[in-house]
Amino acid sequence: MDTSLFIQGMIIGLMLAVPVGPIALLCIQRAITDGRLHGIVSGIGVATADSFYAAVTFFGLTAISGLIIAQQFSLRLAAGVVLILVGVRTFFSIPAPMSVKTEHETYLKDYLSMVAITIANPLTLIFFIAILPGFGVVFHENSVLSASEFVGGVFLGSALWWIILCGAIGSVRSHISADQLRLINRISGLMIVCFGSGLLFLQAIPYLNGLG
Repeated sequence: MDTSLFIQGMIIGLMLAVPVGPIALLCIQRAITDGRLHGIVSGIGVATADSFYAAVTFFGLTAISGLIIAQQFSLRLAAGVVLILVGVRTFFSIPAPMSVKTEHETYLKDYLSMVAITIANPLTLIFFIAILPGFGVVFHENSVLSASEFVGGVFLGSALWWIILCGAIGSVRSHISADQLRLINRISGLMIVCFGSGLLFLQAIPYLNGLG
């Protein structure tokens, strides 16, 4: 096993996971309102999507990466709309007291929804294309084994962050009152809507410039 490839993958996976954005907010919000395991499973979905883009970049699958980049307008448009809808839903959701058992989304739905939202953001692919040349050793051997080591590192690095973050947040969940949960939902929902709106605005800028 090439330890350097695996470690580099872990570092890059952490670099992708740590910044707080709409995806992180969704995982955090789920950990608080639904429980730590829902947040962790959502984070594993993000790590899975990150690993997919790592594999595409590592193997230089130009046909797939080219298609994704070519369709980035549609993908980012869809991601913006989804984020706005999720943000609105989060903003208006009414959390039940912790002592009351409520129906949550299934773990599978948590996982698949985050895979879809993360893959819909081609900036992750662009991130890999931009940063991997700085890790020249990655390209020394373009084999299935070396790719598995690198992609496995990306997945583990990202997954570890979500396990630690959502696990820590979930551990204090029982100490949060319903009113505090409602406030968290309002703030999270508003921020997610802002991220989604910003994404749509960025897509509209070229057309607005054209009209001007």
